[in-house]
Amino acid sequence: MGYKASAEEHKFIPFGYKLMISYLVLTLIHVLVFGYFANWIFVDSARKKTSDNVQAALSQMKDNIRFKMMDTVRLSDMMYYDDTIAARLRQYQQGWYSYESTTQYLVPKFNSVLKSTNRRTSLVVYLRNETLPEIYNHYNDSDPLTYAGKSYDLYHLKRIEDRKWYLEFPAETYGETMVWQQVERDTEFGNISLLRRIIDTAKSKSTMDIGFMRLTVKLSDLFETVSPDFGEGTSVRIETGSGQVLFERGTAPASASGQRAKEADFLTIREPFGDMDWQLITSIPKAWVEKDARKVKLLTAGIGSVSFLVFVCVGIFLSGYFSRRVSRIVMVLDSFRNGDFRKRIRFKGRDEFSTISESINDMVQHIDTLIQQVYVTRLKKKEAELESLQAQINPHFLYNTLSSISLLAKFGHVEQLHQMVSNLALFYRLSLNEGRTIIPVANELEQAKAYLDIQKAKYTDRLDVLFEVDPAMLKYEMVKLILQPFLENVLKHAWCGDRVHIRITGQKIGDDLEFRVIDDGVGMTVDTLRRLHAEDEDQEKAGYGIRNVRQRIQLHYGKGYGVRIHSRLGIGTSVTLRLPCVDRRAPYVDKVIAIENDYR
Repeated sequence: MGYKASAEEHKFIPFGYKLMISYLVLTLIHVLVFGYFANWIFVDSARKKTSDNVQAALSQMKDNIRFKMMDTVRLSDMMYYDDTIAARLRQYQQGWYSYESTTQYLVPKFNSVLKSTNRRTSLVVYLRNETLPEIYNHYNDSDPLTYAGKSYDLYHLKRIEDRKWYLEFPAETYGETMVWQQVERDTEFGNISLLRRIIDTAKSKSTMDIGFMRLTVKLSDLFETVSPDFGEGTSVRIETGSGQVLFERGTAPASASGQRAKEADFLTIREPFGDMDWQLITSIPKAWVEKDARKVKLLTAGIGSVSFLVFVCVGIFLSGYFSRRVSRIVMVLDSFRNGDFRKRIRFKGRDEFSTISESINDMVQHIDTLIQQVYVTRLKKKEAELESLQAQINPHFLYNTLSSISLLAKFGHVEQLHQMVSNLALFYRLSLNEGRTIIPVANELEQAKAYLDIQKAKYTDRLDVLFEVDPAMLKYEMVKLILQPFLENVLKHAWCGDRVHIRITGQKIGDDLEFRVIDDGVGMTVDTLRRLHAEDEDQEKAGYGIRNVRQRIQLHYGKGYGVRIHSRLGIGTSVTLRLPCVDRRAPYVDKVIAIENDYR
């Protein structure tokens, strides 16, 4: 009953952990509340301070822009308030008077206006007086400000009388009516124009216009002082009342969809131009504005971390005082679950924990013994399977070879019979290999060569053989007798006519060895290849020798290695055997001549 009660108690969280969790929750709540309000106050203060500083900077930018705009207005005033120009434009006289007005008054006045500014400016004047000639430049379909820098053109007013921007120009209030607007190709070239009438000043403040002027400047010159120097990711732009963006510098971060990031992510500050419907707007990422708030967050996190560590230590001490023995049991059980059965539990005294530890120790000792027995049994079974598969090769080969010897003896080919018997003796001397399953690569190649020498005694010049083996492979070892079955298959099934060519290649690829047996025989059908590659087929369908070699390789090295066959009817067959690189430890068979030089 005491053991049962103890087990039920430990289904719940120990008292020490409950106490530790209570301390941690109270501490974290206190720190989080304090950090939240401290961060909120700091962020609000940072935003207000940033807004004030940016507002002052925007006001300064606006004053600089207005100064440059007024400089352009001053240029227009030189034309607007010039009585001499107005008097000349009122006279509709052709001939000498028209020529004199153009050359002596208009052209010098235009040059004077352009010389009074150091910025790129284009002056275009449209006149109602068609007795005066038109004077204009050819800009090769490019921006006049970029092409000429400073230029003037004189046109007749009828050229723009049907233009929307001219028809919608507001009614004249003497000395005040003027409009900044992008007309014609200003948007394309990044320009903006000051539009203003030329009034007949002889009639006191008359709204009768005798012409129209257009002063064009570069947006980049007019808004030169507009700069997003308020932090990373900020942008400054100038918008009209209709929402058109005249000018923008800086690029606000974009969202994943490619659209402008949400307005809520930015601190937006506006500075109106007063008597115009323009606004100077800056968008500053709140993340940059609040970057200093990270210090408060870090400080809060630091205080919270220290408090957390202190209370963790206290909680560990308290919980360890009540549950140290349970922790030891859990730790040992975890090691058992991970496969380590060497650890044991030892408790002093005679209580429930001592009984539990002794029971666990006995159980683990019994499990470890059973695992060792099962492992040894499976290992012996695998070794027996390897020996059985190896034993199946030699009788199969011996049967075919003795059949050939019998035929030679029957027809009296004594010399060939003698050569075949000698080669057979050499083959079996290599095959026995003192009972070893693993042999050097050199011995395997010598076995293959001995087998082919046996067959050459039978087929003479009808059989051509070529070895191409990388000498670097000779320092490794491999499962024995895996090349010979495929050489035997070539001589049994691949004849196409009265000759056959066999090429044996070997190379090291990465950490693997690759052997290939290639013939120019009759080839195989797709159905035959499918059956040969199907490892679950029975022996008759899959092929005895191929199945035997594949099983021996995979039993020794694993499923990642084995045999692959490629073949096409009428072309030939290529058998690829892949093995891992294993440094040579098995000795050479006695009296076997070294063959490194034979395969270079």
